[in-house]
Amino acid sequence: MPIIDDIEAAVPALHRYARSLVPHRHDADDLVQDCLVRAFSRLPAEGAHETVLPWLFTILHNLSVSRWRMLRRRGQVVAVDTAAADPRLSVPATQESASLRRDLLRGFEQLSPEHQQVLLLVSVEGLEYQQAASVLKIPVGTVMSRLSRARDALRAHLNGATRPHLRRIK
Repeated sequence: MPIIDDIEAAVPALHRYARSLVPHRHDADDLVQDCLVRAFSRLPAEGAHETVLPWLFTILHNLSVSRWRMLRRRGQVVAVDTAAADPRLSVPATQESASLRRDLLRGFEQLSPEHQQVLLLVSVEGLEYQQAASVLKIPVGTVMSRLSRARDALRAHLNGATRPHLRRIK
């Protein structure tokens, strides 16, 4: 299978991962487009990569980090009517599965970005721990720790558990 076909097959996964990295769909689309442009400009030789997906996730992650740093330096412009245009504020479905999905997404959004990234790469996209570690440029043990904590936090959120408030003892 040519590498172009592998890249084309990875586009939906890239969109899912990009949506976890940026808050708006159009920003995620831009991020995926930039990733594909970068990937096509640096195509490896046929057979150079066993799987193209980790390579593409690495490009997407690095572009996201660069974009975040640029926005942090420059600041971000937010329209006044952003709340009205936000698709997440639509009328919720009445089915139980839609309610569970909404609760899961709400719990996912409460996770730190680091936990979101690891959970998405390993649980949703099916990357192995080593592949996720190389995409995020962190040790494998850190991937395992973040994944465990993210799953525990999601499970606690879905069960309605709240974290106890800790008192400071002098």
